[in-house]
Amino acid sequence: MWTYNGEEFTSEMIEDYIGFVYIITMKDTGRKYLGKKLFMSTRRLAPLKGKTRKRKVVKESDWMTYYGSSEEVKLLVEELGPDNFDREIIHLCNKKGEMSYLEAAEQFQRGVLLSDEWMNGIINLKCHKNHVKGLIEKFGPDAEEEPRFREPWHNRS
Repeated sequence: MWTYNGEEFTSEMIEDYIGFVYIITMKDTGRKYLGKKLFMSTRRLAPLKGKTRKRKVVKESDWMTYYGSSEEVKLLVEELGPDNFDREIIHLCNKKGEMSYLEAAEQFQRGVLLSDEWMNGIINLKCHKNHVKGLIEKFGPDAEEEPRFREPWHNRS
């Protein structure tokens, strides 16, 4: 089960969002993993007979049963069972660029590579300024609220 703002998050709540940034936490040790996931997956199929354009198939991804891309996390889920993990959505995103930016910002601010508390092994980002234009209103200098990821990782509880 995924939670968002303390409540269960379901497929009906996706609306116009394309993906999310999440934290998976082991209940017994408190170790965590921070990542991102798309709600929909796109596959390209060969063209139909007599046609030249490839077909595009879009369907809901495996996000409901997803436990991250980390081999360490996948092995722990297989070994301990999914009930020993909490899965929390921390950001819902409208664009892939926003999702990548917010994931990396959270990873840097939380110091995921600097602490054994985190199971992340890499921070990977390729993002252009045009990809994050939608975040200016939400997190820019004139934003009403101070965003969560601006807090230094060492000051968070």
